[in-house]
Amino acid sequence: MFNLELVFPEIFLSLSIMFLLILGVFKNNSSKLVFNITIIVLIITAVITFNETLGIEKNLLFNNSIIIDYLSSFMKIITLLAAFLVLIISSSYLKTFKIFKIEYPILILSSVLGMMIMISSNDLIVFYVGLELQSLALYVLATFNRDQLKSSEAGLKYFVLSALSSGLLLYGCSLIYGFTGSTNFEIISYQLGANEYALTFGIVFILVGLAFKISAVPFHMWAPDVYEGSPTTVTLFFAIVPKIAALTVFIRFLYVPFLNLIDQWQMIIIFLSIASMLFGAIAAIGQTNLKRLIAYSSIGHVGYALAGVATGSNDGIQSSIIYITIYIVMNLGFFSCLLMLKRNKEYYEDIDDLSGLSKNHPLLSLSLLVILFSLAGIPPLAGFFAKFYIFKSVLEQSMYFLAIVGLLSTVVAAFYYLRIIKIIYFDKEKEKYDTDHSLWLKFSLCFSTFLIAIYFIFPSELIELISKINLI
Repeated sequence: MFNLELVFPEIFLSLSIMFLLILGVFKNNSSKLVFNITIIVLIITAVITFNETLGIEKNLLFNNSIIIDYLSSFMKIITLLAAFLVLIISSSYLKTFKIFKIEYPILILSSVLGMMIMISSNDLIVFYVGLELQSLALYVLATFNRDQLKSSEAGLKYFVLSALSSGLLLYGCSLIYGFTGSTNFEIISYQLGANEYALTFGIVFILVGLAFKISAVPFHMWAPDVYEGSPTTVTLFFAIVPKIAALTVFIRFLYVPFLNLIDQWQMIIIFLSIASMLFGAIAAIGQTNLKRLIAYSSIGHVGYALAGVATGSNDGIQSSIIYITIYIVMNLGFFSCLLMLKRNKEYYEDIDDLSGLSKNHPLLSLSLLVILFSLAGIPPLAGFFAKFYIFKSVLEQSMYFLAIVGLLSTVVAAFYYLRIIKIIYFDKEKEKYDTDHSLWLKFSLCFSTFLIAIYFIFPSELIELISKINLI
């Protein structure tokens, strides 16, 4: 027998989704009620996860197909908090476009449930079920604003390309099952033996599917169009939440069953990291739309996170998780600023729309300055420390070429962040934007800017939390 309390967060979330679906169908005009209950459900699930599973020793459930340990518990809490913050700043945007419907929060919850299953997966089948549950909700969210042609195009493009990547990933799973006779990570690690080179093909196909989910080069082609076409709050969800689950699966998949095959997969991860860092830095330079720019920026940031995974060390894993955590806060702040660029019920997304913003909106401009400097990795802001931990773990493993490429791409990427700051502070001002923003949106911006600015005072707090993650 096992302790069912360990999977209570997933059970509670599943029951909540079913209840909200029934409530939304049978009660008229229940959009606001469903939305508010969803926010409460996310908080309760995070509290349950914190109380029931954080800090416990490694537990394997359901024939060892589900793993509950510090890594899974920590990443689940981060996922739930990120989804909560996305939801609380979404309402005014959804009302403006008349898409404030019961389906939106329920789809967010369904996607989060899929991510939680992915994070706890210790079996290829469980992982794939979680991945598809997450993806099915994301397809609909991308095309949620049906009145906009770009939104419909974004959803269709993401669906077609994601289906292709899922097929490749499933083919990789079938190869691994064929060579080892099992889909369980623990058993696969004992069955490597003579199948070492044959298994490499399966690993490659699975890594292709995972690389697509986190938009790593050369499987990034969907990201700019989907980021631009999706509703801005959905783009924010795309930019931060699925990456947490995908990075966890990357770490778990490579370090549990295939740590002994590090010579086979390490060069693949290094290639993905270098290609993503360079392409993300260079391709963003010519962008004029802020959502497309952040899409290319996120490709680059994924490259840095993968650099930590490529080291094959505990320090590398921990630095990648620190990086993705800080990246979530930075992106939350950036999109909060983006959602404040509203005038006469119309949202503005182009870089030129930031022209002279500091003259009319000094506090918003200051927040954007802090966030962009942090994204560029300028000290003493949080983004600098995120990159510092990555480069430190890479250099400790004598991977000098990877560190040099990372530093060069950081310098190139700094150009387009600094260009936006120049437009905000030195270009001619435009008409003033509305200031009647929701309290939650203001809180989100202040909260993220504050954390980024003061991180250097208490860097050990986050490091101490993540240092408990040990897979090797």
